Amino acid sequence: MQKLTSAQIRERYLSFFARHDHTIVPSSSLVVADDPTLLFANSGMVQFKDLFLGLEQRPYRRAVTAQKCLRVSGKHNDLEEVGPSPRHQTFFEMLGNFSFGDYFKAEAIAMAWKLLTEEFALPVERLWFTVFEGDDQVPPDEEAARLWIAQGADPSRVLRFGRSDNFWVMGDTGPCGPCSEITMYIGDDLSKMRAEGVNSDDPDYVEIWNNVFMQYDRATMQPLPRPSVDTGMGLERMAMVLQGVHSNYETDVFLPIIAQIMASLGSDEAHYQAHFAPYRAIADHARAVAFLIADGVLPGNAGRSYVLRRILRRAAYQGRSIGFERPFLAEVIEVVIAQMGKAYPDLQTRRQFILESADAEERQFLRTLASGLSRLETVIAQVRTSGGSAVPGTDAFLLKDTYGFPLDLTEKIAIEAGLPVDEAGYAAAMKEQRERSRAAAKFARGGDAELWADRALPATRFVGYEQLAAEAQILALISNGDAVARVSLGNPVQLVLDQTPFYAESGGQVADTGTLTTPTGIVQIEDTQRPTPGLIVHYGKVTAGHLELGQTSVAAVDASRRADIQRNHTATHLLHRALRDVVGEHAAQSGSLVAPERLRFDFTHNRAVEPTQLRDIEARINAWVRADGWVGWEETTYQAALDQGAIALFGEKYGETVRMVTIERGDGLIDQIASTDSRELCGGTHVRSTGELGYVRLIGESSIGSGLRRIEAVTGRAAEEWVEQQAQLLRDLAARLGVAPTALPERLDQLLTEHRRQQQVLNVLRAKLTSSSLEGLLVQVRHDEGVPTLVAHVEAEDIPQLRTMGDWLRSKIGSAIIVLGTIIDEKPLFLAMVTPDLVAQGYHAGKLVKELATVVGGGGGGRPEMAQAGGKDPERLSDALHQVPSLVAAQRKG
Repeated sequence: MQKLTSAQIRERYLSFFARHDHTIVPSSSLVVADDPTLLFANSGMVQFKDLFLGLEQRPYRRAVTAQKCLRVSGKHNDLEEVGPSPRHQTFFEMLGNFSFGDYFKAEAIAMAWKLLTEEFALPVERLWFTVFEGDDQVPPDEEAARLWIAQGADPSRVLRFGRSDNFWVMGDTGPCGPCSEITMYIGDDLSKMRAEGVNSDDPDYVEIWNNVFMQYDRATMQPLPRPSVDTGMGLERMAMVLQGVHSNYETDVFLPIIAQIMASLGSDEAHYQAHFAPYRAIADHARAVAFLIADGVLPGNAGRSYVLRRILRRAAYQGRSIGFERPFLAEVIEVVIAQMGKAYPDLQTRRQFILESADAEERQFLRTLASGLSRLETVIAQVRTSGGSAVPGTDAFLLKDTYGFPLDLTEKIAIEAGLPVDEAGYAAAMKEQRERSRAAAKFARGGDAELWADRALPATRFVGYEQLAAEAQILALISNGDAVARVSLGNPVQLVLDQTPFYAESGGQVADTGTLTTPTGIVQIEDTQRPTPGLIVHYGKVTAGHLELGQTSVAAVDASRRADIQRNHTATHLLHRALRDVVGEHAAQSGSLVAPERLRFDFTHNRAVEPTQLRDIEARINAWVRADGWVGWEETTYQAALDQGAIALFGEKYGETVRMVTIERGDGLIDQIASTDSRELCGGTHVRSTGELGYVRLIGESSIGSGLRRIEAVTGRAAEEWVEQQAQLLRDLAARLGVAPTALPERLDQLLTEHRRQQQVLNVLRAKLTSSSLEGLLVQVRHDEGVPTLVAHVEAEDIPQLRTMGDWLRSKIGSAIIVLGTIIDEKPLFLAMVTPDLVAQGYHAGKLVKELATVVGGGGGGRPEMAQAGGKDPERLSDALHQVPSLVAAQRKG
């Protein structure tokens, strides 16, 4: 048996199947596009799902992959097992080879045998093979059994199992078929190896390979015309086997990460062995966090973003449990990136962004952790006091909603305290919140997909790349929710054409508008959408005559509006390239809006783009515009586009054939423009050369969420209008100040200097007036049992002035308790001061103002020496001040 590193296992697996005519296909993103059944890729076959279903064609019939996978939800939820279990992980790599109607059982079994027994040199005497035993629907898979024996397997180690172990289905429909798995005995004593250990919980038996033979149609259970093969081998488990250890966490996959955790904590091997579960959980979660952020997921409160936040915060809490009192995850993730960056280059490309995003989220969590723990400890204490048996679900939900505590983290802490969490109550609270959210949401065209889903219409041919007007036949009409043959003047209409120049809203680009003219009428097209794949639906209103099904029409796009949109779309690509050149390659697009009047570009970045960087970005874009670079597009294969450096957006699903838009830098000022030509996978419409943009102006940069920024810009006519607006604003200001526009800065400096001088004079006068008025208060000092006390209702413009008054009175009186009340912005405010000698006697300013605030419907507090509080009811300010003597007396007695 060869002792290989995890990197060697991955490379040998891929190269072995490449030698057997398989195309090496890169791992797809963890984010599964256009599949509502999956949050993340959880197996190697996910990226080939449409291929197996016959919905997609690719130029190869054999493939091999190393696929990054994540299992944190549904039936494949390994999160709770991570740490205590030696073999469970959230993130893992699945090595797989696939046949799409090419080879079948004989070739799949022969290649698996050759790889395992020759390439990896596994001892045959330790291998077990399982096949489907058959049932009333599917016969026994004796073919697979014979094939294993023909390769050299001992017939006694070829076992039969039922559907739960050895039959695979994709879903209620689609392909399905028997599985044949390979299990290895890794125990120390070969004489104790028994058949009963296979498919059991015995840790001496490890499943290392699964062959799925897709040979039946799930709906009819009839044989498929072109059976296929899907296999999977967990890289981490194979590393465990080949490296001769009994836990995935003892392999080179995890040992460097665990070593970094120990180094960051300053712990030793004994501490690790005593607390191995948290160390392992941190190591696993660090990998998951790194790959999720690399694939464009950022921490948040919903969907994939919430899963990332949950995993990251679990890791942070586990770190706290073993002694970390500071942020540490970025140090651990750094090792993950260094270790796996060669196999997965996105880790290296986005390294800084990954580290900054993880660190920012961990720091945010640590800030809320203390208050959340305090709240949970209070809830646990209340449950025990009341004799309860569980943490209420409503409290658990409040912890999630307010403090960012995932349910599983609350459960972990509660169980450590000997209490379960009322999950039913939590689910009820969650349901109530969702119902409130649904009630508040507004949906547009919500039922349109259903309106068109069952209509047997051919795909609409889009001709809008080449032309803005085209003859087209009307294939379908819907008005007021009903399919019709005629639509009269004034009525709304949805219509489908056999071909159209109208671009349907997608990829951030807004829909085209325009007109549809027939021999009998005119329709004003207001929107264009794709409610179902391949079908373009035009939304509009009959503005002249009437419309009839089957008519030949002329569909004409609003040309000037389209031109504005195209300028903004091309500018978006230039902005994307310039942004990456200036702030880093991690600045990946995370949403956009391409409209006629402006463009909006969202991207991943952890801090504000500096003004100097924005100026640099804008200068690069406009240099590119002046260079009049060529803009073109071509259809090519997905991999060929990536090989040419094309940018593919995270989370987008691309077919094998893609449209690549290239913007050349042109001949002039190349070094000032971009590091490379711009190449992106894009289905939108564009200008033919960058010179058509005229001028690009960035008009705003802002934060839209954790790790997400937004830049807004205008081009062409809109940029011209923006410049004119700014110039007119300058002219108006100059006219109001009676100077030329060029003299505005000098005039403003004069006015600001004069303002500051007058403010200083005003402050001096105000101080004198305040001192004069405060002099009169000194005679109001009371001496109750030897304690000087001053209570007064004063006039103050703001809190700083109120504090200045308090400081002046304290300096004049010396030893005293001073309580001042005032009304600022129609709200009552209190300031209390207690000199140090009286604090030593037990008097407390914070407690005083807290009591006073309750009188006026507010709250507050502070230190013993000084505190302030406010309320809502100014009418009761005097009532509150009258209570000060009694409150001081109570503190004296206390």
